[in-house]
Amino acid sequence: MSTTSLPSPDRAAELRTALLAAGFTADGLLDLLGAPAYAALARSETVPALRATRGSDGPLASLVRLFLLQQPEPYVNAARALPLDAALADGWLRREEAADGGDTVYATVDVRPYGGPDGEDWFIVSDLGCAVGGAGGIGSREEGVVLGVGGASTTLAGITVRTPVASALDLGTGSGIQALHAAQHATRVTATDVNPRALDFTRLTLALSGAQEAELLQGSLFEPVGEATYDLIVSNPPFVISPGARLTYRDGGMGGDDLCRTLVQEAGAHLNPGGYAQFLGNWQHVDGEDWHDRVRAWVPRGCDAWIVQRDVQDVTQYAELWLRDAGDHRTDPAEYARRYEDWLDEFEARKTKAVGFGWITLRRSDAAEPSIVVEEWPHSVEQPLGDAVVAHFARQDYLRDHDDAALLEARFVLAAEVVQEQVGAPGAEDPEHVVLRQNRGMRRATKVDTVGAGFAGVCDGSLTAGRILDAIAHLVQEDPVVLRDRTPEAIRVLVEQGFLEPAEG
Repeated sequence: MSTTSLPSPDRAAELRTALLAAGFTADGLLDLLGAPAYAALARSETVPALRATRGSDGPLASLVRLFLLQQPEPYVNAARALPLDAALADGWLRREEAADGGDTVYATVDVRPYGGPDGEDWFIVSDLGCAVGGAGGIGSREEGVVLGVGGASTTLAGITVRTPVASALDLGTGSGIQALHAAQHATRVTATDVNPRALDFTRLTLALSGAQEAELLQGSLFEPVGEATYDLIVSNPPFVISPGARLTYRDGGMGGDDLCRTLVQEAGAHLNPGGYAQFLGNWQHVDGEDWHDRVRAWVPRGCDAWIVQRDVQDVTQYAELWLRDAGDHRTDPAEYARRYEDWLDEFEARKTKAVGFGWITLRRSDAAEPSIVVEEWPHSVEQPLGDAVVAHFARQDYLRDHDDAALLEARFVLAAEVVQEQVGAPGAEDPEHVVLRQNRGMRRATKVDTVGAGFAGVCDGSLTAGRILDAIAHLVQEDPVVLRDRTPEAIRVLVEQGFLEPAEG
């Protein structure tokens, strides 16, 4: 798989026109296959889609069998769906001739419809059988294999800031998913990868999706770009913490979490002022060390940071996940056991008890006192989160510029779609505690006392925080000076977490 030649992108526009005409899109697949079979494809399960297309020789069914299910298709059927001479000549398909004239064609690459954020019809091109990686298990142990769309890819695309920029860098581009997204809002896109096949696949993905070309550079980390700087840097790097570097797409070849640390530390020097760098990553939970401190130490000088741990696995769970990813669980049991031991030996040597997964966002602020927020949030969120990322750093700027006295003179409004929940025994006169909950973005929840709940409830931008607290002090018969002294910290938390927003004007 990793040594086969790849198609030519020269006539990709002609092929794209045919794919769209046949309805070979995300919406078209859902209509043809139905929701259960469509969802099964995302889990690398093909039987439901095979059943759904059985007996149909229409163009869309033929394309599904060819490019998604990697099944042979009769030549005559493929000719109704594609400009077949061009597809064969450019290497998208190969033909097997039969003596009885019943020739068949096979796809040479996986071509997967992918819906853009604004309804665009895109196509992600990857190695056969490698559209989905991670927990689903691609079952390939070839070093140079290039994956297509997976959960990590869509997660990073969803959290990325999408403001228009002059320049963007997709570091470790793979099949080009992040570069494709960036091409919609960046004037100039650069994509790098240590694997030259990945750059070829990125070229195909961009061409078949009708996107602008990108500058494609081979090399590791920031080495290919020299001292160049960018407004946006994104990377879904080979972050897996493994013994050795068997698989290029996932194993970074550095010890432990050194690749993620190096990527984050070096990113600051490649960001323009105000620019963002956004990564997915793994980090070690080491005996005797707080993981918050570990990743906080990675943040480069001059950058604000927001680091969110989304999941933690103990070392046995982690090893099993990635052994399955490579298909090792289907090998000889003794070989599987040996590899499992290798993983556990590596973790034991590094005193690693668990591995965290999450998002890392840097913003080049050059602030004298950078804002570095490191938190754990394993709960559901509402994607896309790019706007929520921008809002997070705007709130950090606001709080950095406002001391407690300034907060009391400021006006606030309650954020949209915040609800209040009261928790207590049935029939009790007063609740045990009050929870404010967001229904958008990060979907945070926070406990507040009755003063905090009352304060948030009347924030409509008309009164200063100090005036509201004076009125509450009168109602609860508390000294207003004492209330003003102790409440700014609670206001700061509500602003930082997005429950309260500074009123305009």
